[in-house]
Amino acid sequence: MTWFSQQGFEVRLEWGLPAVEYLAGEVDCVVIVDVMSFSTCVSLAVDNGARIYPYPWKDASAREYGLKIGVNTAGVDRRFSGKGYSLSPASIRSISAGESLILPSPNGSAISFRARDKGIAVFSGCFRNLVATAEACGHYKRILLIPCGERWPDGSLRPSVEDYVAAGGIITALGREQTSPEAQAAAVAYQHYRKQGPALLQACASAAELRQRGFEEDVALCLELDAGKHACRLHGDFYTAA
Repeated sequence: MTWFSQQGFEVRLEWGLPAVEYLAGEVDCVVIVDVMSFSTCVSLAVDNGARIYPYPWKDASAREYGLKIGVNTAGVDRRFSGKGYSLSPASIRSISAGESLILPSPNGSAISFRARDKGIAVFSGCFRNLVATAEACGHYKRILLIPCGERWPDGSLRPSVEDYVAAGGIITALGREQTSPEAQAAAVAYQHYRKQGPALLQACASAAELRQRGFEEDVALCLELDAGKHACRLHGDFYTAA
């Protein structure tokens, strides 16, 4: 046992990619939470019957990966208009049943990509599928919530309140007693959010960034609570309905 493992608790929480490296080997299930916007895109696509392939790098290698496996690749930048998919949830709403899409992302996708090799169940969770995710994970004994956070310009982790609160909502819905202090704190944050209402997160830094870039609609989609029908599980290389 190491001091950071949260061993002895059934529900645990730790931030970002290091959580996969240091904690995922001691649990049965991880839930990756990247509200703005990877996990919301996954939820929208899976509800439409599509498959999402996570890919960690937003560069030319993403298209090369797509060509190799015969799957279309989303644009590496969000789009204001025109056809095609990107990391904008509004662009994913039109995806059709049976479609497959590679979705490059340095946060949710990168962590999913790394977690798939741990030999455990991997889910993507957000506000849209909060309760569905908790229900799908309910039969696993040891569960790790991973709020992904965002990135500062220097590449370092910027903890993001929306990921933390959504992770806390899933923890609350799980209803476990053996919950680590880190996970309990997130659950308390979620309970505060529910009392304050949606306006609390509509003013967060990540939402402000999306609005500044012209993606007001994405903010609304990312903060929809339990609008999704399915939990999203990573099956091999892609996410589908759990």
